[in-house]
Amino acid sequence: MRLLMISGDRQVVLGEKGPFYAMQREFSRHFERIDVLCPRPPRAPTVLSIHERVHFHPAEVSPRRSAGWIATAGEALVREHGHALVVSHDYGWFRNGVGAARISKRTEVPYVSEIHHVPGHPFASSWRERFDRSLARRYVRWARDRAAAFRVVNANEMAPLLSKWGVPREKILVLPSLYLDLAVFRPAPADGFDQDLVFVGRMVENKGLDRIVDALAELAARGKRFSVLFVGRGPMRDATRERAAKRGIGDAARFVDWVESPEDLARIYRRSRLVVCASSCEGGPRFAVEAMACGTPAVSTKVGILGDLLADGAAGALAGFDSASLALAIERTLADEDRRRALGAHAADLAARFEQSRTIQVYADGLKGLAVA
Repeated sequence: MRLLMISGDRQVVLGEKGPFYAMQREFSRHFERIDVLCPRPPRAPTVLSIHERVHFHPAEVSPRRSAGWIATAGEALVREHGHALVVSHDYGWFRNGVGAARISKRTEVPYVSEIHHVPGHPFASSWRERFDRSLARRYVRWARDRAAAFRVVNANEMAPLLSKWGVPREKILVLPSLYLDLAVFRPAPADGFDQDLVFVGRMVENKGLDRIVDALAELAARGKRFSVLFVGRGPMRDATRERAAKRGIGDAARFVDWVESPEDLARIYRRSRLVVCASSCEGGPRFAVEAMACGTPAVSTKVGILGDLLADGAAGALAGFDSASLALAIERTLADEDRRRALGAHAADLAARFEQSRTIQVYADGLKGLAVA
């Protein structure tokens, strides 16, 4: 079976071996050929094919014109290679989904709309998130009769939302997107810790970076000083650094743009006492479950899969969408080292259910079944 994917990931064509690169190594074993349409990179691409079967086609136009380009380029690829299914990763202005719907209409090849999370759900922290949530609702209602199915990555948050927006339950596929290489992300003895807390991800508004800084500042004001490492880049990076300095914890916050390999990232997780997620919306989040697999407990808002994994408090703690409750959860989780280690051991057991090859096979089989149907 041949697959056409429309992705928002452009790291691969820039030579960066991030999560999408790693996922495709296993995923490509289930398909004869995978073509990936991706956004135009900021500089000339250096990689166009990986793992022998996966071929990237960077956009030749700006994002505003991408829906039309996706439709044209995608139709040409379908007619050349005979793809059985189009899979679109949909977010933002949903140009990927609009382009995928046009491909499907022109070629009669079904398309799957993948919506990993919706900004502003379950919590909207700004007018922009409320606007983005409204935009997502409009897209879903437009696409529900055009898409063959919608893939969501958690059952208790996204599936009910799409049902509420009018998507028939039989059109909603729950296929987790956490693909963990447990040979890399695993517990291992550490000779110490480099920081108390770690955050990893794109530094954008919905990640709640201000809440992390404010929570640590509140703890510092009470005499509890904890260090934090932020790994990632994005438009909120400089603002987060400035906020940390203004709140008096600049010396306790470190920033790293990029980690070269999964092994290096796993080492960071193991040398952190706690992983923290303060997002207002998430699909996974992947980084938190990777850290859990390394034996690091988690503190998180109730988003994505973490609402399920942390519900009983045996692998970490859930916090509200405010800095005070986040601070309390962090303080309690780090208060006793023996308990923290026990939480980490249970976190590793929970994360093991997302072993890479098994989870990706479920994903691939789900897509194949849809194409056959």
